[in-house]
Amino acid sequence: MHADLEQLLVLQDRQQKIRQIETEIKTLPLQRKHLEEQLAAGIGALEALKQKGRQTEVDRKKLELDVGTRTESIARLRTQQYQTRKNDEFQALGHEITRYEDEIRKLEDAELELMVEADKLKEEIAAEEKKTAATKESISRQMANLEEKSKALETRLAELTNERTALAGKIDEDLLGLFERLFASKGDAVIVPLEHEVCTGCHMKVTTATAMRARAGKEIVNCEQCGRIVYDAA
Repeated sequence: MHADLEQLLVLQDRQQKIRQIETEIKTLPLQRKHLEEQLAAGIGALEALKQKGRQTEVDRKKLELDVGTRTESIARLRTQQYQTRKNDEFQALGHEITRYEDEIRKLEDAELELMVEADKLKEEIAAEEKKTAATKESISRQMANLEEKSKALETRLAELTNERTALAGKIDEDLLGLFERLFASKGDAVIVPLEHEVCTGCHMKVTTATAMRARAGKEIVNCEQCGRIVYDAA
């Protein structure tokens, strides 16, 4: 194999690893955002339950006050009954008392339903609090892992970049320029083996002359179809 080609293959390896690490680094903010959204969703669900619990208590107290108001009204009406001497007025007051008593029964039924709902909400809130606490702990660990991963990737990227710079300094400028143009345009392996006279980059058959030149290993050979640098894999 041509000496320059060997160096280019090592350079390509470093370049591919650099690109892979850069891609990983770019995904880290998205992973952090996803974890933050998970945490916010959990906290939001817990707060929604708590708000529902608070509203249930407000509604229950309102019903309690309504019952109290009607109870007072019944007491006042009964006093008026004792004081009146007119039969029709006594009966009218009795009807009012009955109406208030019916309303009180309905209010107390509604209050009982709210009390049952409040008890159920307390259980749901307790369960959601445990779930949220577990989520917070899990996300905290994952965030710490992401931070460690980020530092490790940055360190490895710096190492590979230094290696790539050192390697590039040993390669002919024109050849390096060709390699970099190909790498930028193809976005994948730009130095590929020939298999049965087929370029494994574009999967097209090269000419016999090109295959023979690659097999000789005395020069840098390009695929006529895609322009990639090819070498004999045998």
